[in-house]
Amino acid sequence: MTTPRIDFDLKPSAQPLSGTEREAVLADPGFGRHFTDHMVTIKWTEGRGWHDAQLQPYAPLPIDPANMTLHYAQTIFEGLKAYAQPDGSVATFRPDANARRFQNSARRLAMPELPVETFIEACDVLVRQDRAWVPTQGEQSLYLRPFMFATEVGLGVRPAGEYLFIVIASPAGAYFPRGVKPVSVWLSEEYVRAAPGGTGEAKTGGNYAASLAAQAQAAEQGCDQVVWLDATERRWIEEMGGMNLYFVYGTGEHARIVTPELTGTLLPGITRDSLLSIAADMGHEVSEGRISTEDWREGNADGSISEVFACGTAAVITPVGEAKSARGSWTVGDGQPGPVTMKLREALLALQTGHAPDPHGWLHRIV
Repeated sequence: MTTPRIDFDLKPSAQPLSGTEREAVLADPGFGRHFTDHMVTIKWTEGRGWHDAQLQPYAPLPIDPANMTLHYAQTIFEGLKAYAQPDGSVATFRPDANARRFQNSARRLAMPELPVETFIEACDVLVRQDRAWVPTQGEQSLYLRPFMFATEVGLGVRPAGEYLFIVIASPAGAYFPRGVKPVSVWLSEEYVRAAPGGTGEAKTGGNYAASLAAQAQAAEQGCDQVVWLDATERRWIEEMGGMNLYFVYGTGEHARIVTPELTGTLLPGITRDSLLSIAADMGHEVSEGRISTEDWREGNADGSISEVFACGTAAVITPVGEAKSARGSWTVGDGQPGPVTMKLREALLALQTGHAPDPHGWLHRIV
């Protein structure tokens, strides 16, 4: 049961952070360390649907020890950014795509689906109220974290009958404040991120909890990130950490750009999808396909794969400079950020920040 139209009750904070304190935070926001003055909440109850939509002061949540999420992990989330535009307005990037993916995640976790329009309006309400928190320097942005979890109390193993949807916001600094640096990656053959029929294409907390042991293993191997392989053969490249991967074949304007195809075990990234269009707009041949660990190693050895990069909301695009596995290690290209990688990164950032045309209508203006 869903509500076609829901109005938001605005209850702004009587004690927001002072302008001086806020500016001190925005001078060096980092990522996910500071939060704005407000949050948006919407409740869902079985038989009633979505109700009690509010903007209210950011505050802790009271949680019963028998809250079903704490025991059975019915929780999903999204991540998107609001960018200051040259004309003084603020725009989010493809919030409709995040809203649809949020619905897909909810469906997989047997949770209620929030209407796309309500998801977007919830983000808009928060950004309008906390407009002063949107950073304006370089690659800075306001990161939005919509999420939903079960609030019913009980230990029965079944879908809950009550849920809470929340949007919070956090100012985010440039991901590479001292220049873009390539990362090293460890190809995990011991652990897998997701299996066919599992929750791989859902953005749910359990997927990230299951990744932490492999990420720790990557760190033990001296690597920055883990690369996931398929669950069946442990051979086919899937993702890097929580990001999608791209492989560049050849060089220059004739370079061919390939990303692992969506099989149900990969997260369908919004940045991944955007780059398929942007790269094609720039004249590159783009495709989705299967890439094995052997393809990667041999492609770097013979020069046919010139660049590799990962992409996601937080970092936009991250070059990969070195790969390691139990069978050996190799360098990607010359180990430095490649020209195609950097060209795509600059093009996407220019579009998001309003410094380039938006031919696909991806920017959603808010204030």
